[in-house]
Amino acid sequence: MSDSKIIEVVAGALMRPDGSFMLGSRPEGKPYAGYWEFPGGKVEPGESGEQALARELYEEMGIEMEAATPWLSKVHHYEHASVRLRFFRVWSWRGEPQPREGQRFAWQTPGACTVQPMLPANGPILKSLELPAAYAISCAHEIGVDAQLRRLEQGPAWGMVQIREPQMTRVELADFVAKAAAIVHGRGGKLLVNADPAWAAEWPVDGVHLNAARLEAIARRPDFAWVGASAHDAAQVARIGELGLDYALLGHVAATASHPGAAPLGWDGFRRCLTDGASAPVYALGGMSLDDLDAARRHGAHGVALMRGAWR
Repeated sequence: MSDSKIIEVVAGALMRPDGSFMLGSRPEGKPYAGYWEFPGGKVEPGESGEQALARELYEEMGIEMEAATPWLSKVHHYEHASVRLRFFRVWSWRGEPQPREGQRFAWQTPGACTVQPMLPANGPILKSLELPAAYAISCAHEIGVDAQLRRLEQGPAWGMVQIREPQMTRVELADFVAKAAAIVHGRGGKLLVNADPAWAAEWPVDGVHLNAARLEAIARRPDFAWVGASAHDAAQVARIGELGLDYALLGHVAATASHPGAAPLGWDGFRRCLTDGASAPVYALGGMSLDDLDAARRHGAHGVALMRGAWR
């Protein structure tokens, strides 16, 4: 189907500081009436995505959008139409949502939605909202195994942690993963390992992270609840989306000790890699700190990934 037959649509996830988000029911008289979705609608000729979303939110619920950032872009084929959905996260607005079209609204918690039925396109979007804003990568090869485990236990409770220790043997990595999993799971987080998925199948992990070589080599998504991959350019970001992976780590954005002498992407280069919006959430990687979160979101990122910055 050609792009000329695809309807351009925007949708907004209204976000509260606690991570909860709003869904609305589709009004009577529209396809999928009664199904739950993110508020939004068609982009009119001459409108940007942000302008279309601001207009739709005002028309549908009487609120004035103050701050929103680009997030995801997905094409979905319904029986009645094919749509390109551009999702934004809306961080602030003026006014209280009003059901101007007879719809219902419900605040939802990531991973624990209570409303049904859900519009078919929204399954992956809801899963993406379970991802934390900051993603930590282990650094035991620099700070030592004991120090790494101590910081996992006593430092911030990271929502998602990747074990990346390529210098370890399979036996060493299995032992380290088991110890790290007990800590991360005990603090409510998810643990992924950057290793051969065949190894990880036997380990107490929530998923795997694929380096660029493994991403290139696989033909389909590994069978884990959570799968992400590293990307360095737009083609790799696109492949991560085509394989249905859950997120990408894209970098390096800034200069980092891991890539001495290699030119960083910078924020403009990062944004160019997302073209019209990635179909999987993308974390900004490389020289990042929590202070970079707002800039990352403005440039289309889901959040920031930290290695050395997570354990200082």
